Amino acid sequence: MSNLLIRPAIEADLASINNIYNHYVQHTHITFDIEPWSAQKRLAWFAQFNGTRYQLWVAEVDEQIQAFVYTGQFRAKAAYDSAAEVTIYAHHQLQTTGVGTALYGKLLTNLAHAGLHRLYAVIALPNDVSIGLHKKLGFEQVGLLNEVGSKFGKKINVAMLEKRL
Repeated sequence: MSNLLIRPAIEADLASINNIYNHYVQHTHITFDIEPWSAQKRLAWFAQFNGTRYQLWVAEVDEQIQAFVYTGQFRAKAAYDSAAEVTIYAHHQLQTTGVGTALYGKLLTNLAHAGLHRLYAVIALPNDVSIGLHKKLGFEQVGLLNEVGSKFGKKINVAMLEKRL
């Protein structure tokens, strides 16, 4: 891929992150959000990233943000603090170009000393691209939630994948 740069996200990236994400909100079942995120909501979300357990990375292709990956809190209870949820989104026209693998590579390398024991990916189904990416990176499916969500008038299953660090 020409001119691929992976780096920690900065506040100036949030509009591009929102553009990528809001496409999925409005056009797919991939996220269970129903309404697009506002700039204010995205800014508040950005505050969680501390550079250790909770990280946000972006991929620039030809100086344009094309994808992002992040770790966030898995569950709010303190006993879950050794686990994190991982999420990745790429521009909808860029999903199978290797950007996701490169982003995850950077994230996983930087999580090596973050004190995490497990990562979880929660993936709305069907989503062969995301399932394939996560399995390629060593995630294994450990659960299936049947018809746990509803969007666009359809019931949606969700797979839970786990990676031991």
